Amino acid sequence: MADSPEFTPAKNAATSGEFVRDATYINDRVVKGLEPGSDPVGDKIGEMRWPVEAGRYRLMAARACPWASRTIIVRRLMGLEDAISMGLAGPTHDVNSWTFDLDPDGKDPVTGLERLQTAYFNRIPDYPRGITVPALVDLPTKSVVTNAYQKLNFDLVTEWTDFHRDGAPDLYPEAHRDEIDELDSWIYPTINNGVYRSGFAAEQGAYEKAYDELWESMDRLEERLSTRRYLVGDTITAADIRLFTTLVRFDAVYHGHFKAGRNKITEMPALWGYLRDLFQTPGFGDTCDFPQIKEHYYAVHTDVNPTGVVPKGPNLAGLLTPHHREELGGSPFGDGTAPGPIGIESERVPAGHGAQ
Repeated sequence: MADSPEFTPAKNAATSGEFVRDATYINDRVVKGLEPGSDPVGDKIGEMRWPVEAGRYRLMAARACPWASRTIIVRRLMGLEDAISMGLAGPTHDVNSWTFDLDPDGKDPVTGLERLQTAYFNRIPDYPRGITVPALVDLPTKSVVTNAYQKLNFDLVTEWTDFHRDGAPDLYPEAHRDEIDELDSWIYPTINNGVYRSGFAAEQGAYEKAYDELWESMDRLEERLSTRRYLVGDTITAADIRLFTTLVRFDAVYHGHFKAGRNKITEMPALWGYLRDLFQTPGFGDTCDFPQIKEHYYAVHTDVNPTGVVPKGPNLAGLLTPHHREELGGSPFGDGTAPGPIGIESERVPAGHGAQ
């Protein structure tokens, strides 16, 4: 089954009943120092290097997916819209692929693709793994360059600097990289992936283990964020983006759908203030589409929600209420500036799909 990286059905769990994510990706990189227009360097897919080149690549994403949402946020904060175009798949898909059913005639307007699967097959015929988003596609060949989301985001920050907007933030500052990586070493398995380990567990023991680890880490973050505005340092970093895409989906999806319901984020003062602070920061909340998020989880995950009924709630207007986190010091962009309004109409979240 062609799954997005944010989920795999429970039937793919290990014999212990624990959800196991397939984390094998196409690990090619897009890097500085190569001649624009040149072929990739290297002779093994997954280890090749492609040139940084404006207009050559298209980011294929889906607002429903938290992994793709990270890349959407990074691209916007860095101001790479003119250098890297973006195609958006719809929130649901069949067993074969994400599809571009939001676009006229069901085709991505730049590549003409109906299915993201085609771009994978153009690179690796009969590609055997999940057709995942985000994926960076080479426009001349309409083939996937990479779907390794963490490396892709790192390269957008560190390799595409010639195309960053004025005032772009440093999301992975040298002085804090060890701390960012250390946080990710436990936030990813217990929270980002932990909600899926809870929701897709096939046995009670595996579920309870994932649930307990999730809430141990959430309590740890609640304490950490009670005295600091951001996870690391005094500005937004990659660590905040990685956590945000899980937190913003929590009350609407993970709390009930994934059986993660000890309490809601709205019931945790520090995390709730932190989430509102980020949501109201340009580049974060203005990229969130809640109807798409809910439709994806509740309609696609038939093992978890056999009826396919999508809930109307919860009321998310609280995300727009004052947070007062500025009293803790720091500022979102430090010496940089916020990105301006979203200039590409097709990339704007439709009215009524945010937290209004």
